[in-house]
Parts: sequence; C-alpha cells; structure tokens
Amino acid sequence: MNGNWYIVQVYTGHEKKIQSLLERRLTSDADADKELRSEILQINVPMSTTVKNVDGNRKVRSGPTYPGYVLINTMHEIGPHAENSLGQKAWSFVQETPGVMNFLGNANPIPLSAEDVERMLESSTVEEDAPVPEMVYNVGDKVRVIEGPFSSFTAEILGIDMQRQRLSLSITIFGRSTPLELGFMGVERL
Repeated sequence: MNGNWYIVQVYTGHEKKIQSLLERRLTSDADADKELRSEILQINVPMSTTVKNVDGNRKVRSGPTYPGYVLINTMHEIGPHAENSLGQKAWSFVQETPGVMNFLGNANPIPLSAEDVERMLESSTVEEDAPVPEMVYNVGDKVRVIEGPFSSFTAEILGIDMQRQRLSLSITIFGRSTPLELGFMGVERL
C-alpha cells in the first residue's frame, strides 16, 4: 500500500456523495492545485452486499461496509501540524468539504497500518462476490419456513453452518419431530 491511509468521519448515508464531491473538487482548478491533486492519491468507500428476506422476497442491498466513514490515501502524513506544508493543505482541503465531520484522531490524524487498510479494502471485495444474509440466527430460535414443501411450518433451529449458510431445523409433523436442512434465505424470523 502506497502512502498513508486515513479514516474520515462523514454524515452517515452520504459516503458516496462525499467521495464524489472530494473527487470533483480535486479535479476542478478553482479548489485544488496540481500539487494537491498529486498529494491525495485515492478516496475510497468500501462497499459490501447483503441479502435480506423481506416478505418472503430476497432483496440484495449494496451499501458501505463502514457506514459514516470514508478512506483517504495521501502521499505524505497530513494534519494541521504536519511537517510537510502539502500535508497541512490536504488536511484543510478535506476538512473544508461539506459533509466531512472529522478525521479519526481529530487534530492529529492517525494513519492506518498497512494490515488494517488491506483488511478493510479486501473485506469489501470479498463480500461483493458472495452476499451475506443480514439475518443472524441462534440455536433454539423459532423460525417460519418460507420455501419448499414445508412452507409456512414453524421450526426450531438445531444447528447453524455459517460457512455453507445452512440451518439444521426440526419441524413437528403429525406429532413427530422431523429434521430438515435449509439455507438462511429459506426461513424468516418469527
């Protein structure tokens, strides 16, 4: 990872809007000079995809992995007291952007470690390839089956396999307990 990565706190729900605003301001000659454009290397909003079951329908939603935060990659360390004047200028430029609340670390922004940056950026790409259901189940929870031949039956969760996204269930049919295995999206909470 080149440069220094910082976390900027922004208004929740405005992450992409602030990313595009910062990028637009960097490319316009009125707000940013050539040196500043070479100082701010990248502005990133890690995204993830989740799957939610709404009224029996599968809904896929894409949103920020870290709501209320934007990652910024700069060439040098930045902050109001940075040794490099360009670092001071970049800090002011980001702080003056509407919707930006503060850097993590307030007046002395703390750069992220390379491992943290890699993990944060990697988690967003992995989740986009394999959407993860938003629902969290616990053993013993009661759920309603919404797909297959046992649709509308009530079941109890006996086991959870997060890797395969499957639930081991027990359904009572004609007074007898019957085991069943379904995907997370095949049931809904009661």
